[in-house]
Amino acid sequence: MKKTAIRDICFIGIFAAVIAVMAQISFPTPFGVPLTMQTFALMFAGIILGYKKGVTVALVYILLGALGVPVFAGFRGGFAVVSGTTGGFIMTFPLIAVAAGFGEKLKSKIGFILCLIAGLLLNYLGGLLWYSFVMQCNLQTAFMACILPYLPMDPVKIAAAAVTGKQIKKALIKSKVLI
Repeated sequence: MKKTAIRDICFIGIFAAVIAVMAQISFPTPFGVPLTMQTFALMFAGIILGYKKGVTVALVYILLGALGVPVFAGFRGGFAVVSGTTGGFIMTFPLIAVAAGFGEKLKSKIGFILCLIAGLLLNYLGGLLWYSFVMQCNLQTAFMACILPYLPMDPVKIAAAAVTGKQIKKALIKSKVLI
């Protein structure tokens, strides 16, 4: 196996673990959708590894969780979590990584930030629709339950991922750890 392929596999595993750890930084809500740092970690993975490897990280993370490894918030795992109230959010995690990885390549800082916002909006859309379906509630109720409480934290997550992701990527490239 090529050195680059081994390095990629290692980075994918490391970032899947980072997402799992960030999922445990979790604050429960009364509606069953906890406030976590997963979306930050997914943006971070997309920025540092690029959109292709970022998507792979997200898919590995989802697969591990669906198979029962307790990587989701609250050390939960299994298909019941993926098909439950948070399933729409979980299944759209790859879109966050794609948007972040794509945005990182843009020359425009505004374009980059807009890509990070777009990734979160797509995540919210998937989560909103799925939550509404699972809970059999209207979209307004779903919005109030599983999106509105999280909006104030999003600018912080976006700014932190954008700044730290770019700096860490630059340092990893400079040290020749990331090619």
